[in-house]
Formats: sequence, C-alpha cells, structure tokens
Amino acid sequence: QVQLVESGGGLVQPGTSLTLSCTPSGFSLDTYAIGWFRQAPGKEREGVSCVNIDGGSTNYLDSVKVRFIISRDNAKNTAYLLIKNLEPENTAVYYCAAAAHCHPTLRDRYSDYKNNYDYWGPGTQVTVSS
Repeated sequence: QVQLVESGGGLVQPGTSLTLSCTPSGFSLDTYAIGWFRQAPGKEREGVSCVNIDGGSTNYLDSVKVRFIISRDNAKNTAYLLIKNLEPENTAVYYCAAAAHCHPTLRDRYSDYKNNYDYWGPGTQVTVSS
C-alpha cells in the first residue's frame, strides 16, 4: 500500500518542543516535495510548511515561521517537522503529504493546492495542554 505515515505526536505541555516524522510506505521520498498540514478542531485543514525534493528550499505559513522548522533526510527516507515552544493553539492533527513540487505560497487557500499532493498520511494528533 502506497502511503505516508506520520509519527511523533502526543500530549505535550506548553513551552516544550516536538518533532514529527513522516516516512513513506511503498515508495521513496526522494522524488517528492513534502508538505506538512494541520487541522484543528472545527477548522479547515491548512498547509503549514513544505520542503522541496533536495531540501534546499522551504516555505512556511506566516503564522508558524518563527517556531516551525521543516527538514528532510533523503538517506533516511524521512521528513520532519520541528515545532518549538508549543502553544495550546497548536493542538491539531498534523498530516504530511507528497507532491511533485511545493506550492509557491501557503498564503493561498488549502483548496487551491490540495490536489497537487499525491500521497497523504493518516495524521498524528498533537495536543498541547498543561
């Protein structure tokens, strides 16, 4: 089965950091750009970051630029999302997805670029609470 699998979520306290991982099943990550998305309760899914195939170019949703860092290690066939200084507002299900290339800007609506992504993971829950 061809899909992505996210891991690393959980219940965490505010102010801590968390690294989410994204690994493929049935294909190699090194021919795809990887995007990270989140969906908070009652809200539309939104893209938070994307990294191109070789890791040399990234983009971020404006509101997460300071505390989110996307990266990838093609040798390990894994992509990552580091979230620093977590806040309760970061509570959401986080998804990774694979596309031929990153959408140029995450200021566009999710509906404008979601169909660019070929493979998705089932998501990992991140809950930030004291």
